[in-house]
Amino acid sequence: MYRVVPTRILPIIMVTLFGLLNAGRVRAELDAECVLRLAEAAADEMTLAELRAACEVESPRHAATGEGTAESDAVDSGKSASPVRQRLAIERDSLERPFTIMAHRPNYLLVGAYNERGWNPDLFREALDDPGYDNDDVEAQFQISLKVPLAIGLFGDRMDLYGAYTNRSFWQVYNDEYSRPFRETNHAPEIWGQFRNDWTIWGFTNTVNSVGLVHQSNGRGGVLSRSWNRVYASFIFENGPWALSFKPWIRLSGEYEDDDNPDISDYLGHGEFRAAYRRGGHVFSLMTRNQVESGFSEGALELGWSFPLFDYPFLKGYIQYFNGYGESLIDYDYRVNRIGIGIALTDWLD
Repeated sequence: MYRVVPTRILPIIMVTLFGLLNAGRVRAELDAECVLRLAEAAADEMTLAELRAACEVESPRHAATGEGTAESDAVDSGKSASPVRQRLAIERDSLERPFTIMAHRPNYLLVGAYNERGWNPDLFREALDDPGYDNDDVEAQFQISLKVPLAIGLFGDRMDLYGAYTNRSFWQVYNDEYSRPFRETNHAPEIWGQFRNDWTIWGFTNTVNSVGLVHQSNGRGGVLSRSWNRVYASFIFENGPWALSFKPWIRLSGEYEDDDNPDISDYLGHGEFRAAYRRGGHVFSLMTRNQVESGFSEGALELGWSFPLFDYPFLKGYIQYFNGYGESLIDYDYRVNRIGIGIALTDWLD
């Protein structure tokens, strides 16, 4: 018997989680006095979003001691700090507060995600013993990604230790014939050490490096079960509004005879490259992986664009395009050609 998803409750849960994540940002962004004060000394080309980011960095401790930050100094000199440094400064300031929960990866909701190829129904037909089962071509997708500091200021204040959890869900909310099921949910707990750096090459500054461990699974059994573990490194470079990320990884495998996805590295490769560019309130992002390794036959490409919504400060519009393999664990070996539109609470640079 196919279980009915409580669709009336789930949207409430999603909105509540998004609100909780945004609670810390609302207080800072509503500080109109700070924005007006910085605007008097800022250059004409500085945007409202950049002024808000600088206000988020300022803490009562800075105001009391008269000590500035890289971002507030940049405002005073008429320059805007890079998006990566702004986000790092905001996070660094938040670390001193108890019970801190921060955004990790982008947090978003795609209210409509259309796959031109259709979502593969074969495994579900086998699992449900229903040869007529089919997925709708349009579904909703959302991602909730949170991180918490575990240890701060290690090794001479050059390393911080974090833990995070990312949930990405694929919801057949428009498929009323089969009770609007969740087609797939991927869970990714991880832990990593984050090192600050200032090495420069070709005009780009290597701002942050990380080494971590991540487990990813869909929490299912039988023919629908998927999981893998990886050790990864991450190298982030910035230059003005640009941010680049190189993330190689090694799969930890061979421990279980009943490996559900022994060939997953053939499709997801051994690393990924990301780029993000911020212009005003817009953030453009790109992700690619496994292109050269697979001879451009089994790779993946993801493009994202977050943009302001009628000057509303707490949510952005969001469009995301994906083509290739590995969009979800259940589809790691199935090519997807999908575009989605919705809203974003946080993106790669905000």
